Amino acid sequence: MVTGGDAAARDAAGGASARLLKLFEAHRLTPTQRRIAHCLVRKAAQAPYLSSVEVAELAGVSQPSVTRFAVALGFDGYPALRRHLREVAPAPAEPETAAYNEYQQAVHAEIENLRHLAELLGDTGPATRAGAVLAASRPLPVLGLRAAGAQARGFAYFAAKVHPDVRLLDEGGTMLADRLDAAVRAGATALLCFALPRHPREVVDALAHARAAGLTVVTVADSAFAPVAAHTDLLLPAAVGTGLAFDTACAPMLLGRVLLESMCDALPDAQARLEEFDAQAAARGVFTE
Repeated sequence: MVTGGDAAARDAAGGASARLLKLFEAHRLTPTQRRIAHCLVRKAAQAPYLSSVEVAELAGVSQPSVTRFAVALGFDGYPALRRHLREVAPAPAEPETAAYNEYQQAVHAEIENLRHLAELLGDTGPATRAGAVLAASRPLPVLGLRAAGAQARGFAYFAAKVHPDVRLLDEGGTMLADRLDAAVRAGATALLCFALPRHPREVVDALAHARAAGLTVVTVADSAFAPVAAHTDLLLPAAVGTGLAFDTACAPMLLGRVLLESMCDALPDAQARLEEFDAQAAARGVFTE
């Protein structure tokens, strides 16, 4: 049973993550600094109470890197950054998951990722802009390699029901740039990319190629500090779960559905296309009820 106090603590933690994200996004950070920032966003409730050594261990970087990170944000050093975080972030709530087994803890961690996503979607502007950009692209290439392939395929499957020309790019190799060029020649103006860890170099290269070809790149990534950020026009973050041997991606999947909804809102004939599909599916007996 969730009490009012529990809900308030979780909302506060989600708000802390969002505030940290805004603080870090306002600065140009190196890849190492983005790694530190990602770590602090994920540990938003504990961040104001971590030492620089603890942050370094959690992020897998050196302690001097943490100091340089604080200076890059405009602080005299890490102690000044930590004092700032204590002013803007809530005190950490008592952990309720200590008695849970590892499977339950993974589920609760994913629930927290979804809460953080809900906090970010309080500002509907980015998702609305992304939906309009994607709806206007004819064709619409959708990129997702390796771990992100499932997200790209799911989006493309549903998008094809309302968008007249969706092109799934879920295989890498030397043909990837050719397929991007073909989409541009056919009239594409935007590319949707799903980028999840571990981030394939091919994806970073493909996004650089896409932008050089004139495409507007919209990316769903596990963090605003992911390696693909430098080659993205509009990045929408959704954290992945890391509590199991393989990452879980409930939040990126849900964010993809949000973009589908936004795209439908921007397509005047979306509802008519859906009704046409339902009628044809019923006539062919595609689904059993």
